[in-house]
Amino acid sequence: MKDASKNVAGEENGAKKGAAHKLIHHLIQLQELMIARDQQHAAGGNLESLDESIGALMDELDDSVARQFTRLRKKSLLAIVPVANQVCTACGMSLPISQVQLVRQARTLHACPNCARLLYYPDVALRAKGRWAPRGTAPKVGVARFSSPELMMPRMEATTRDEAIAEMCSLLEQQGYVEDAAHIASEALKREAVASTAVDHGLAFPHVRGVEGGGLVMVLGISKKGIRFDEAERSLSRIICFMVIPTAASAFYLKLLAGLTQTFRSKEAREKVLAEEEPEKLWKTLVKLTRSTLK
Repeated sequence: MKDASKNVAGEENGAKKGAAHKLIHHLIQLQELMIARDQQHAAGGNLESLDESIGALMDELDDSVARQFTRLRKKSLLAIVPVANQVCTACGMSLPISQVQLVRQARTLHACPNCARLLYYPDVALRAKGRWAPRGTAPKVGVARFSSPELMMPRMEATTRDEAIAEMCSLLEQQGYVEDAAHIASEALKREAVASTAVDHGLAFPHVRGVEGGGLVMVLGISKKGIRFDEAERSLSRIICFMVIPTAASAFYLKLLAGLTQTFRSKEAREKVLAEEEPEKLWKTLVKLTRSTLK
């Protein structure tokens, strides 16, 4: 009888954990779609299909969870955030080990005691090494806050979306900004599966969010022939901005996206970056073009 009771209890715990995991992934997907909508709105893209997908996912939630999620989203861009190094990645509060363990077990939803955001433990922890300016150097401004000459790619070799993302992630790893280029690329492709990051004017903004341990960083890649980021569209992307975004920088990313989109709405600006052949020259052109849009 004892063995039977243990089996029943184990099955119940497993069922609870399975249901909670499913709910957590549901909320993460919903949040990704909402952020994708914000991104498309900032870039002037079509919102109809995203609105339909968001509505369908919201309808599947229990009323209490839907209200909690909506209330959190009204306060901030992020309603559910990962735990990294025993810290809430949204507000930076250190969490008790006991709470981190409960979050990791995922038998129910848990919230940060400081900012009230829902917490989850990522399946695979991503970490960026990051780079910091030496003491005594002048503070960086504009595009220099999140990119640099060595992250300019004026002559990409890739001919497909997957190759382009892999090539840009490889450069980030070579320059010491991320530790696992293949995994970062895989996460970026998962994000593309939610909704394409290609927008008008031959632009694409592939990215990975929730990469902790460093700052927001961007690679600018140029494809002279163009790459099809969205198989449903005929247009090709020639200016590709790949970004790795810590959770705390998610809100700022939308401002960055809006600034870059504003810059490259100008045909003259697009032609200038497409004409460059060397990383240093591409960097100088980007800095000059974004001086008024990224402050």
